[in-house]
Amino acid sequence: MRQYLNWKSYLAIVAALIVGASLYYTSNLAGRLASEERRKVLAIGEAVKVLSSPNVTEGPKTDEALYMMKQNKTIPLIIADAKDSVIDKKNIDSTSVFARLGEKDQIANFRNQHAPIEVDYGTGKNYIYYGESYLLRQLRFFPYVQLAIIVIFLAVVLLALNAAHTSLQNQVWVGLSKETAHQLGTPLSSIEAWLELLRDNDSNNEAVVEMQKDLDRLKLVADRFSKVGSAPQLEEENLVERLGNIVEYMQKRSPKKVAITLHSPEKEIPVYISGSLLDWVMENLIRNALDAMAGEGKIDITVTNSPQQVWIDVQDNGKGIPSHQVKDVFKPGFTTKKRGWGLGLSLARRIITKYHHGSIFVKNSEVGKGTTFRIILRR
Repeated sequence: MRQYLNWKSYLAIVAALIVGASLYYTSNLAGRLASEERRKVLAIGEAVKVLSSPNVTEGPKTDEALYMMKQNKTIPLIIADAKDSVIDKKNIDSTSVFARLGEKDQIANFRNQHAPIEVDYGTGKNYIYYGESYLLRQLRFFPYVQLAIIVIFLAVVLLALNAAHTSLQNQVWVGLSKETAHQLGTPLSSIEAWLELLRDNDSNNEAVVEMQKDLDRLKLVADRFSKVGSAPQLEEENLVERLGNIVEYMQKRSPKKVAITLHSPEKEIPVYISGSLLDWVMENLIRNALDAMAGEGKIDITVTNSPQQVWIDVQDNGKGIPSHQVKDVFKPGFTTKKRGWGLGLSLARRIITKYHHGSIFVKNSEVGKGTTFRIILRR
């Protein structure tokens, strides 16, 4: 169970506990206040009974009744007879919406809030209908205000933490990339020197040509790493030609039983891209597909053009991705391989979304049948 919980889950649980405790405490407090208000209304009923008695005289009992009547400045109430004819009203704001209701509706409203208190003033049964004081209404409403504040607070905290996390990831990526480019510099220079020696023997010409291509590709990779963190300059290129070159390069370096095919209804699709970075993304997707096919299968790259955007689908017939892992494939550090840092697809998404303002996602995947990644580029 613990592996499915992260810090966001714990934060949500803590927030829920705080809200739950607050709701319980406030509800308990509101219940106590409601009971206290009912006791006050009962006392007011008795006070009215004393003051309406035909034998009323001045004395401690009368003074206490008058004091109780004066003390009630918060609880709205209506005294009515058995036929709901109003005898008296207290603490009903004449400017409120409630005051504009008919007397029958006012009594019905109070009856829905509390059971009326039956009193007998010697002229038959009368009833005291009462509502809730302003303080009690505010107290009942307070938990929802508190809940809204907690939700807003959590949203701000999550946004801030996500921003800090993203910033830290960016710093790690940039530092790692530039260090990688630096480390590649020395062996590349050495390999280039060895190639010059191989060129002296004509029998090595074919191998030297292919090795030079790989060396140029390594130089390009080093150059890409050195530029990570800097906004690339997008230039208009023929996307079909660019993809064709990638397919040709990767096909020569793939197992013989793997076929990589480019499908495009048009020979020329102009799109603003950073060619070297898009190559990086495509090479990463193709290498992942090759790893998933164990040396045999096919990779189909299909280009679909529309006025607003271009779709690039990279489909393989490899082992596929389990459904519970699909949402994690672009997360830094996620990998199903025994070796690797799990940064390839994460960097690919960064290149497509941040630099090309497009999107990349797993269109579909089925275990044992293969996976399709889709890249969307804006025109």
